[in-house]
Amino acid sequence: MTRRVQRGFLAILPALASAIVGSVVTRTACADVPPVPSMTLRDALEYAHVHQPDLQAAAARVAVARGSGDVTRARWYPTLTAAAELLATTTNNTTGSYLGAPGLDNPRVSATLARSTTSASLEPAASSLVALGVRQEIFDFGRISARAAADDLSVDVARLSAAGIRLVVDDNIEEAYFAVYASEAVVRASESALVRARAHRNEAKAGLEAGLRRPIELTRAEAVLDRYDLGRIRAGRNVVIAQAVLAAAVGVPDHRLDIAGAPPAPADLPSPAVAFQAAARNPDVLGAETRIRADERETRAIATETRPNLYFSGALSGNAGGATPSSGSSAEASGLLPLVPNWDVGLVLSWPLVDEVVRARVRQSQAREQVARDEAAVVRQRLDSDVEQAYADAEAARDALPVLKRALDAAIANYYQASARFSAGVGNAIEMADAEELRTSAEIDLAQGAFAVARARASLGRFLAEGA
Repeated sequence: MTRRVQRGFLAILPALASAIVGSVVTRTACADVPPVPSMTLRDALEYAHVHQPDLQAAAARVAVARGSGDVTRARWYPTLTAAAELLATTTNNTTGSYLGAPGLDNPRVSATLARSTTSASLEPAASSLVALGVRQEIFDFGRISARAAADDLSVDVARLSAAGIRLVVDDNIEEAYFAVYASEAVVRASESALVRARAHRNEAKAGLEAGLRRPIELTRAEAVLDRYDLGRIRAGRNVVIAQAVLAAAVGVPDHRLDIAGAPPAPADLPSPAVAFQAAARNPDVLGAETRIRADERETRAIATETRPNLYFSGALSGNAGGATPSSGSSAEASGLLPLVPNWDVGLVLSWPLVDEVVRARVRQSQAREQVARDEAAVVRQRLDSDVEQAYADAEAARDALPVLKRALDAAIANYYQASARFSAGVGNAIEMADAEELRTSAEIDLAQGAFAVARARASLGRFLAEGA
């Protein structure tokens, strides 16, 4: 999403910066062309917060992280396991055989055969088993709580990442919104210039027909008119691109999105000290710091896997073995029917005293902690640089705006002087064309300057986590 928006701006800004004139295609569309939908900036942001794909994916990642914590805490709930087995095995040591089933603790209850190794037989006998077992965690010595704490910090990391993505999306929307507004400001300037150029062309033509003008006056005016007409065509393309970028940034299903009304004025710049203090609340910085704590908790959680574990175990079972017992009668149906009942309950304490795999995982997790610390330092350094650059851009754009306004006022005054001289027959077409170009360029520069202010302020707001 972010790369697509940036490519759109790269397509818009050079054209705006180099165009002498620009115009937008009028909004009165043909009957068979549906109108382009429009939104205010507030509506666009609110819509994106619910429907924008990047934000939806970020919210889904937060939900997945929360699910990991639910999985960990589910270890406190009992597990119930059912098993049924029918085996054909040799029975040189017992009259009944069974396989261990995961989650089922089934004590071996059987009679041994008094067979010597010389009388061992490879003839199989049937064994059968049906059982229902339960396990319940009693005391985990901090294993589950340590893992849950690590999972909770992972949720915080995902949540801060989502907040950072939201700031980027908001910045993209604001930038795209102001780009559309700037394009349409260029429209108004270029359409006015086109009207004025056409009037001057007509005036030069009438003067030529009356013998008051030379042919070069008319050809020059026609060349200027065609130049503005070409600018109108190119500017219309730029507006379509700007609307497409805005639609992608907001996440609307339409291919293009127009603006509704003028966007709000950019907020005032804070002082540099306040700006750098606010940058400390940026989700990227907070997320990097939280990632360090999450990795530290992960290391602790792994280390707790070598602690003891106490759990309750119980089972109801029926089994039978078809081999000849050392005493008593053989089982009915040759051991195919598990008719011998048994039950058991007990407390089991297990303790993995030595586990080199766990130790290796601890060392690996400690290495990840150092990586997280180094990455956090990079994030903080990069953010400081971004804030410094964005603040300088915002200051320069803000300070340039009054100059652009004065330049426009001077260009308009110069245009009226040149127009009066041209109408009086004192000025020539070249002087008139220069005055028109100066005025139109000044109007476009002012539109670009307003866009630069809004764009720089929006970028600074993202780094300062405004609205997060």
